[in-house]
Amino acid sequence: MEKITDKLLSWASILEPKTREQAIRTAAMPFVQPHMALMPDAHLGKGATVGSVIPTEGAIMPAAVGVDIGCGMDAVLTQWTIDDLQAIDYGQDGSLRRLREEIERAIPLSAGKYNTELTATAIARLNRRDGLHDLAARAGFDPAVYAPNWERQLGSLGSGNHFIEISLDELDRVWIFLHSGSRGVGNKLAQHHIKVAQEQMRRRFIELEDPDLAYLIEGEPAFAAYIAELRWAQAFARENRAEMMDRVVLTLSEFMQEDVESQEHISCHHNYTQRERHFGRDLWVSRKGAIDAHEGVMGLIPGSMGTRSYVVRGRGNVASLSSAPHGAGREYSRAAARKAFTFEQLDAAMEGIEYRRTDAFIDEIPAAYKPIDVIMRDAEPLVEVVHELRQIVNVKGD
Repeated sequence: MEKITDKLLSWASILEPKTREQAIRTAAMPFVQPHMALMPDAHLGKGATVGSVIPTEGAIMPAAVGVDIGCGMDAVLTQWTIDDLQAIDYGQDGSLRRLREEIERAIPLSAGKYNTELTATAIARLNRRDGLHDLAARAGFDPAVYAPNWERQLGSLGSGNHFIEISLDELDRVWIFLHSGSRGVGNKLAQHHIKVAQEQMRRRFIELEDPDLAYLIEGEPAFAAYIAELRWAQAFARENRAEMMDRVVLTLSEFMQEDVESQEHISCHHNYTQRERHFGRDLWVSRKGAIDAHEGVMGLIPGSMGTRSYVVRGRGNVASLSSAPHGAGREYSRAAARKAFTFEQLDAAMEGIEYRRTDAFIDEIPAAYKPIDVIMRDAEPLVEVVHELRQIVNVKGD
């Protein structure tokens, strides 16, 4: 751990100068209390640093969570091993290619791609007691204000670093592993509240070094509205992942001609805000690219495309605000990665993994990210590794 300032602690051995400057700027906000924590995967973000844990008292910065509200991971351990998968014969095209294509048919991929019709499980998630319609009514808003088609977004993947994978652990057991968030509706909702916060800064004649550090003050209507809608978006993200998991489970069951028996199921956000008690104070803790790592809490840390991922257990590190990294963390921006790397390099990095071979994924090449081995070494005081996973099938959106 490095103490950068009295209000900024870092667990990142790789920390770019601009990322450090951004984090110092955020930590200096007067309502950040008692200090901000930088995770091993910290890198430059919009407003607040990705890979940061920001505890605040009396105020919240909507950009501290960002536009992918509730983004996170879900994983299910199945009853099968690699031997069981390899026993399935679908001819010369290969069984894993067939499995990838079936998953791609079951779930809408890529930005702006949504369901044409809803499954029975999606309808239940919308309409049951404490379902998404009920939660929106309690929050006092209509999600259609932000995205008229928000219901059809339920159970869709998106693009960028979001993925669905079939992976193997150290015992060659088969896991389903996926990563996504609150999709377009969460993005629009977040953008709205960031603009509201910026307008409040202008109205109060408050000048900030970075406009994306604009904040809402606790006790005011705009703050209450943000928290209510934020919680709804976090619920949507969790249900979105659950709906996708249901579909992948069904697809894998059909592929194996046997129902999946879930041996373990883990779900965790890594872009979210919740109320927590730290250092004897009740605080709003915003994790932007970080997971909850309270003692005993199970979490998921994905590597980059083509590298290993981890199932972890929190150590409850007090100084880190009981948090841990959410992944590998970018070293190259998407634009820079497209200039620096080639499709041939991506294909070589994905050797042995069944994936859709396209140059659309060049900006997701493992070399564009920090080495996951370094991240996990830095994270050793924060989490205990329970399982190490390696992908055999990767599904992504363009």
